[in-house]
Amino acid sequence: MNHKTKIYTSGFGLIEMIIGSAVLSVALLGISNFFQSTLRTSGITQSLVQGDYLLEEGMETMKLFRDTGYTNYFKNMSTTTTYYLTWNGTTWATTTTNTFIDGKFERKFTLTDVKRDANSDISSSGTYDPDIKLVTMSVAWSSPIAGTTTRAVKAYVVNIFNN
Repeated sequence: MNHKTKIYTSGFGLIEMIIGSAVLSVALLGISNFFQSTLRTSGITQSLVQGDYLLEEGMETMKLFRDTGYTNYFKNMSTTTTYYLTWNGTTWATTTTNTFIDGKFERKFTLTDVKRDANSDISSSGTYDPDIKLVTMSVAWSSPIAGTTTRAVKAYVVNIFNN
């Protein structure tokens, strides 16, 4: 008896289909993870940009307060109080009540008295100068991915208009 075994060499076998499916699945999973991490990162970046703009807006408001009435704003404000900015639709104001911007960002500022030494340079000790304050503006926000982020900037505000 002569039995010949027939060998098929064309077409896909089950093993090739399983391997192809596995490679495709891994590739799609990698692409999906890449897009998810990109979306997370863009959300963090968006918050950073918004926070920086709010910080800049806060410092611009301090310059506006200086320009419109240094005495009314800075000379009469306490250096032991934390202040927040509010917008009433037409003008900026300060408050001691915490206000959140867009329900997410907390912007606050504090004032520090400034002293000058015998050479009229700013120093940690010396004579108090009522016409200059150190403003510390900060913006904080929280996100589930990055946790709490705080950005701060300090600047001197000087009574250059003698008002």
